[in-house]
This record gives sequence, C-alpha cells and structure tokens, in this order.
Amino acid sequence: MHNGIDPRTQKSIGLKTGDVNNFNTFDELLDAFKKQLNYFIDIKIKGNLIIERLWAKYLPAPFMSILVDDCISKGKDYNNGGARYNSSYIQGVGMGTITDCLSSVKYNVFEDKKISMKEMLESLKNNFVGSEKFRKIVLDETPKYGNDDDRADDLLREVFEMYFSAIDGRPNTKGGQYRINLLPTTCHVYFGSVIGATPDGRLAGKPLSEGISPVQGSDRNGPTAVIKSAAKIDHLRTGGTLLNQKFTPKILEDESGREKVLHLIRAYFKMDGHHIQFNVVDAETLKQAQKEPENYRDLIVRVAGYSDYFVNLGEDLQNEIIFRTEQKGF
Repeated sequence: MHNGIDPRTQKSIGLKTGDVNNFNTFDELLDAFKKQLNYFIDIKIKGNLIIERLWAKYLPAPFMSILVDDCISKGKDYNNGGARYNSSYIQGVGMGTITDCLSSVKYNVFEDKKISMKEMLESLKNNFVGSEKFRKIVLDETPKYGNDDDRADDLLREVFEMYFSAIDGRPNTKGGQYRINLLPTTCHVYFGSVIGATPDGRLAGKPLSEGISPVQGSDRNGPTAVIKSAAKIDHLRTGGTLLNQKFTPKILEDESGREKVLHLIRAYFKMDGHHIQFNVVDAETLKQAQKEPENYRDLIVRVAGYSDYFVNLGEDLQNEIIFRTEQKGF
C-alpha cells in the first residue's frame, strides 16, 4: 500500500513495488503484496540462519540432547543438528487481518468502487477520523473471513499458498528444512501496537487477529461458519494452527449444548482442522474482573496455546480476549 515505505517512520524498508494509486486492478496489488511478502520472508530466514549458528556455537543444550533421539549417537548437540528431525518453523501472524484487508481493498476500491485508493490511504493515515461512514461499510458490509464466504475465504487461500510456497522446504543450518506454523500465541497484540490503521477497519495500535481466528467481532454467522472458513486452508501442510472460539456459559448449560460442541469439534477435525480451543465466559464477567481483580483471582481463560489467570494478563491482552466474538448459539 505504501510502495515499500513504513508509513509510521517514513523509512524505506521494503521493495519499490509501485504507487498503489496507479494500480488498475486488484491483481496488481496482490502481485505487489506477494513481492513484499517474499522479500521480508527472505530477510527473516537470513536472520534465522544466523541465529541458528549462534545457538549451536554459544548455547548448547546438553540435557535436551540427552533426551532427544540421535543426538548421542551422532555426537552432536540438539542445537547443532543432532536430533533425528531438525525442522525449523516460521510463524504466521494475523491471517484474519490480512484476509479482511485484501477483501476490503478488492471490493470497496476495485470492484464496487465505494472509495478511491487515494481516499482509502487518507482514511488510514487519519485513523478513520472523518471517514466513519466508510469504516462502517468496511466493518458491516464487506466480505470477512470466518463467515464461510468464499469472496473472503478465496483470498485467505491465496495468501496461505503464497506464504507456504515462500518458506516450505528451504534449508536451515541443522540439516533440516523450514516449515510454516500458524499458532503465534500472543504476539498479535504487540505487532498490532506498532501497526497503523488497516483497510479492514482496524484502528491504529489495536491487536491483529489471533492464531487463525477471524478478526475479533467479524465472524457473525456462528461457530460452524468459522470452522468451515478455517478448514479452507491445508492444515496438514503446517506444523500446527490455532483457532480460538468464545462461548457464553449458557451454551453448555444442558446436554444438548454440550453435544453440539462435541459435534463441532469432530466436524472440524474431519475437515483436517488441527487445533481448536474455547473460552466459556461472557464479556461482562471479564470486564468486571478488570474492575475488581481481587474478586476474580481464580478466573482462568484460554489465551492462545496456553491458559492463564485473567487478572495476571496485561490490559491489552485482556481487552483482546474480551473483544473476541461471543458465540451464543448454533
């Protein structure tokens, strides 16, 4: 969107892929995105190769090497390629956010022409101040990932394939290869804090989408639509994915509700989904816990790939969990 320039710092950090105002088709924008993606993945892997050698040389793991197969027979430390399997993983962050961003640009700028690219850039620069009407269109009327809507989910698949192709099979320094993961735990909060407003209607500084979950609040067709959208990528080609859902306690009050959740999980796994986890708590309880933490010290929530006491989490992470979509029924 900014021709390789970081709009926060005005520093040139990416490729010169052209002035987005001169793009005539969405495919030109998508091609520019792919070039930038590949460019930064190359930088990421170059850095990882250096880090791997630093670990191998200066930070051996003798106890781990005793426990992991083949390190002893090879006479090599775990960090230096002694293990039988030496895959390295690159985490993808904000899959829902990037999908909804591309969807917003595709449908609102190039297809339906509800706004020009110049106006879009101005809206982002101003954090949607003065563009509240357009932001409402983005939030409420634009195809979003998580609703079993192929208009958005086809973009999800395209981004996934770009990401996979750019990383999978590239050699590391331990005799293994790089693979992809999509379970980035909590770094979506930090990354969001240093990213300005985005075309999906997200305001500057707010968290990105977490794991492979939809953008917080954008999945409005129920939990079954979420798993159908999420299953449209090939989980089997990843080292793991992370899907979060939040249910109100009412859903699990009777046997019928519990049976539905059971079938939801089984259906997701039959579609080759990898991992799904739940918070069963309503937003009002979480908000109250923020106000009166001394009364909620035993409240445990599922954060990402782990659980924690809600009152021990930072405020930004607490808010992100509160804003996750509340599924109230099937």
